[in-house]
Amino acid sequence: MNWKMKRSLKFYIPEWAQDWLDIIVPGLQILLIVLAAMLLQHVLRRIVKRAGQHYQLPHELLVPLRGLLRWTIVISALLLILERLGVSATVLWTAFTGFATVGAVAFFAAWSVLSNLFCALLIFTVGPFRVGDTIELLDTAEKPGARGRVLDINLLYTTLEDSTVNAAGSLLQIPNALIFQRVVRRWKFGQEVPVLAAAPAPTPTAEAGLGTAQATSTSTSLSK
Repeated sequence: MNWKMKRSLKFYIPEWAQDWLDIIVPGLQILLIVLAAMLLQHVLRRIVKRAGQHYQLPHELLVPLRGLLRWTIVISALLLILERLGVSATVLWTAFTGFATVGAVAFFAAWSVLSNLFCALLIFTVGPFRVGDTIELLDTAEKPGARGRVLDINLLYTTLEDSTVNAAGSLLQIPNALIFQRVVRRWKFGQEVPVLAAAPAPTPTAEAGLGTAQATSTSTSLSK
């Protein structure tokens, strides 16, 4: 490609400048790569900004996303520039596979954190619940679990104000990934939330029966 470009430029530049074609052609290609990278980064930044405004994404989520896109573009442009400068494609591929391997190892090492980040993105975009709603996590369709009003949703966990009778007013911090592994019952903000019934206290008769059963079991064991 460089040879074809040099051949076509010979008809448009003076003879004294033709000796500089080995510098002019790679320089023009590098300039085009830089301009294309800057344009692509500007377009992606605007897309991320509009998506954040449309889905009301938090600033804490947009900052790492912008950084990831920026560094991806910078590294890709750098690899193309090195190739234009004559660096062997084999060397570039070896370096790329090495960085990719390190990145894959780091990805699996931080999988628990990254899964919470990804689930936070789903919560903000899909909107299964919002701040102010009351949700309840069910271990099964019939077995109740944690219930509370959503106070905050960040990148790692969702904070609930516990509304159970025995722990009213305390805070629950639930990992975002755990929410997508449970059945979620939701009451939107302003809806009436049924009060959880307190666990029935043991009656004196039941306590006496339990004590008798324990005593009988103990005497039977001793007789054996």
